[in-house]
Amino acid sequence: MPQSSEQSAFRPSPENTPMPLAQARARIVDAITPIADTERVALQNALHRVLAERVIAGVNVPGADNSSMDGYGYRAGDVDVDGAALDVVGESLAGHPFAGRVGAGQCVRIMTGAVVPDGVDTVVMQENTRATGERVVIEKRPASGSNIRAAGEDLRAGTTVLAPGHYLRPADIAVLASVGVAEVSVVRRPRVAFFSTGDELRPVDGPAGQSLAPGEIYDSNRYGLAALISELGMEGVDLGVVGDSPAALREAFRKAAVCDAVVTSGGVSVGAADFVLDVLGEQGTVDFWRVAIKPGKPLAFGTLGHARFFGLPGNPVSTAVTFIQMVRPALVRMAGATPAEPIRLALPTLADLRKSPGRENFLRARLVNRDGRAAVEPVDHQGSGVMRSMSRADCFIVLPAAQNDVPAGEIVPVEPFAQTIWGQPES
Repeated sequence: MPQSSEQSAFRPSPENTPMPLAQARARIVDAITPIADTERVALQNALHRVLAERVIAGVNVPGADNSSMDGYGYRAGDVDVDGAALDVVGESLAGHPFAGRVGAGQCVRIMTGAVVPDGVDTVVMQENTRATGERVVIEKRPASGSNIRAAGEDLRAGTTVLAPGHYLRPADIAVLASVGVAEVSVVRRPRVAFFSTGDELRPVDGPAGQSLAPGEIYDSNRYGLAALISELGMEGVDLGVVGDSPAALREAFRKAAVCDAVVTSGGVSVGAADFVLDVLGEQGTVDFWRVAIKPGKPLAFGTLGHARFFGLPGNPVSTAVTFIQMVRPALVRMAGATPAEPIRLALPTLADLRKSPGRENFLRARLVNRDGRAAVEPVDHQGSGVMRSMSRADCFIVLPAAQNDVPAGEIVPVEPFAQTIWGQPES
């Protein structure tokens, strides 16, 4: 075991004040260089990828004036009172437009999405008409220009459809298809190595029938990290469990250094067996490692070979909170997108909240409906080792660093888990 003098470079001191979360997150994101490598993918494979090019519309959407209703198309000047009758001279169907021109006193039967013929400037919905042989009575006339979608109303040829750095959602795929895009250039997916540290950890996929020895626990953090990375659409590189020794960490770091990012859990505190910072200091750089949040104060950020390094605390909830609050926006930036600012709601708490000033607190909680109004209630256990609290929660109650206890009924900031993390491109 290394002597204490070998560990001293990255150990806390009275002057090593924890960094506020907003400052730490901004510092991390600003330090990230987006991946420059790109690849072409078919549109049907582009979901949840980040655009690497500007897409320009080559056509108008819609391509021609078309009807937004089933009904009759005519010239508004021919119908100056309700009850006027027009001659039906044909029909316009989606994909089968009326070939002629609609003259004075005439109309065409028209379907939703069908091209509006020459001479037509208004469509009346079918429910407001009455057919009588070859004529139709406009029983309730609409305003001039009603129920017509103009050519280029959605997108005009030559305009930007989506900008570089846009994260592609299902609606974006449909928009790209609407202008005839068959494939797009996207940023390569980040490769994120991850592992857990600790001699006490055992994988859940170990030998059949293997039982835990005294002091051993199942490695939940690594599986949670794998899911968080996969949820971002990134390529996870699982390096397993790494023992509490400098030699084991050096070997794991050697394998991880070729990736774009490295995320570890455990070994970044001040215990006698916490060697992550020491080995990182040998093989890379440590920028800072304490953040003023609860849970999750110890966090190492630095570099390891080609990769950006994130050393997260070992308590399960601390691992999840620090990943969500600091690692996730950094990986979004690395993927070529802009991380969205967290959305926080102002809602009443249904329970008293205990809080001492000093660190920004992230309490696991649930959004609830009380008499038709939204409110929030904390889950029953807030320990940093109780992952069940994250599983039962759907939001954080975020209490500022200077906050004291909060009585039930007070308004508190609430950060829902279900919100976008991919912001709009900067350009």
